[in-house]
Amino acid sequence: MTKVIVDQTFWELFPEAELEILAVEGIDNHPREDQLPEYQALLDQGKEAAKEFLTEEVFSQNSVVQDWRQAFQKFKTKKGARSSIEALLKRVDQDREFTPILPLVDLYNAISLTYGVPCGGEDIDQIQGDMHLGMAQGGESFYPLGAEEDAPALPGEICYLDQAGAICRCFNWREAQRTMLQAQTERAVLVIEAINPEQVQRARQAIVALQESVAEHLGVSGKIQQITADQPQVEL
Repeated sequence: MTKVIVDQTFWELFPEAELEILAVEGIDNHPREDQLPEYQALLDQGKEAAKEFLTEEVFSQNSVVQDWRQAFQKFKTKKGARSSIEALLKRVDQDREFTPILPLVDLYNAISLTYGVPCGGEDIDQIQGDMHLGMAQGGESFYPLGAEEDAPALPGEICYLDQAGAICRCFNWREAQRTMLQAQTERAVLVIEAINPEQVQRARQAIVALQESVAEHLGVSGKIQQITADQPQVEL
């Protein structure tokens, strides 16, 4: 049984944080041509909803962007690393289009945009041992999508880790190809991150919306759990 465990090193930096966890099994994540308009519509709706979080003329001054940039200053990061929600909002700010990738990825991206929270997902069957979120020792193996050379985690970097190395670096800034969601993925863990009370409120709404979206579009009822400083681990 795989566990998701948030280590003490994380809580020392982010004591008010909360992770929303949704585990799903028995999914069919293969993209289908006839469903592309359905997923495109969800992404378009998410893009429109995300404009609510872009109220400032200067992109970097928007509160969601500010919150995560300040969070990333609390630990060692690779230069240029940004939260996944900032990357999505940047595309909205630039009026760039979102196109379907894989059903589960499209669903969590649409939710991420709608609620202004970082979302990510991993293939449970590719995780070796338990999945930890905490401070890297440094040197943990990491191959991002398309990479042929190892790009190991930095000492003091906040990462998702398992027995084989880094799963995702700088929260969910960069994903490892080893555990990423793929068309053949049948079991997945989806994670929504929040680091302050205002974000927690939105994240709790977002995980319920994601659960409902997965049930509607993939026919699978996933299990929601929360991780907090008082309850730092869950079983998937």
